[in-house]
Amino acid sequence: MTLMLASVQNRNEAEIVLQAGADIIDLKDPLRGALGAADIPQITDVVDFVSGRRPVSAACGELGGDLQALRARVEEVAATGVDFIKIGFLPSSRIGADAQALADIAGRKRLIAVVFADHRYEENVMTSFAKAGFYGVMLDTDDKSKGRLLDHIPPDRISDFVAQGQRHGLMTGVAGSLEAPDIPRLLPGKPDFLGFRGALCEGLSRNADLDAEATAKIRALIPGERPAEKTPSVDLELLAARGYFPDAAEDNLGTDQIFVRDFVLPVDIGAYSFEHGKKQKVRFDVTADVLRLTRDPKDMHHIVSYDLIMDGIRAIVSRGHVDLVETLAEQAAAFILENPRVARVVVRVEKLELGPGGVGVQIERKRESARLSKPLRVVAAKAEGGRKVV
Repeated sequence: MTLMLASVQNRNEAEIVLQAGADIIDLKDPLRGALGAADIPQITDVVDFVSGRRPVSAACGELGGDLQALRARVEEVAATGVDFIKIGFLPSSRIGADAQALADIAGRKRLIAVVFADHRYEENVMTSFAKAGFYGVMLDTDDKSKGRLLDHIPPDRISDFVAQGQRHGLMTGVAGSLEAPDIPRLLPGKPDFLGFRGALCEGLSRNADLDAEATAKIRALIPGERPAEKTPSVDLELLAARGYFPDAAEDNLGTDQIFVRDFVLPVDIGAYSFEHGKKQKVRFDVTADVLRLTRDPKDMHHIVSYDLIMDGIRAIVSRGHVDLVETLAEQAAAFILENPRVARVVVRVEKLELGPGGVGVQIERKRESARLSKPLRVVAAKAEGGRKVV
């Protein structure tokens, strides 16, 4: 289960996110940067207010040239009683050594290493954090003026980051000016938490005050523990796991269709030897029948975004060479049907460079109906594969 981390500046904002149901309450000063450290009295005040009802984290800024100053700051924040301490790491050949220099603190407190999507790091950075005993790792953006997380990294690479962190036994989270439409695109990657600040604030400004209504909307998009009220003819366990529940008063809503047309990508494809090592233009057309949740859709919670279709196709194409358009079509259909609200999908895949027009295949695939014989209760996820969860 993916948790919601909400960044706050003070006790008043902590009360807003606590009431909204945030899973982790995070202290930072947004005026001081991506990981601006809050003042110690503010951290202490929030820790006392929350009083164990939720885990509390706090940012300690970014590691610069003065490691001893950072150690002193981390120890000072640790003394407040927070559950997690976030430390930013900029690209450096010393990341491994610097992380190891904090290993003694990592043995006593849950340290979260933060890396930034708008910088490039060495491939072994996860190993360095895991060896030093860090509890988790988080992907964020450093310069907020240069775009959101998804402006720097596509969803499939974010999923790879999450999977890599979890393979190292690290609690792995994602942040970076995330907005409501990003949530359904990131949930399939199963991050341990998603972090928010600007999306919770008035006018989406991270430096503004938190807004209770905006916070509630974000919370509603991230699945939590909720009872199921009915059992429609879809895979209800998956549906519940993602937090989607039709209104009990609105029965027999049927389906809507979402579609992506003329989506063209360069693809490594072809069974002939002359087709290997050369990308060809391939066009994808997809239509999906999705379960309706309400007669009056108003926010991302009520819909299935076409971004999910395009994200999935990009991820499949990025895996490397495939011989057959049929393979691409089957993989795309299987990915789209992983969403529990998709009942049927039609996928058309065409190679555009082998003839006067397109040549390819069109397939139709449906979800098998599934009903539960007893009421469903969603419980908190347990640790999987040795990774750490709250």
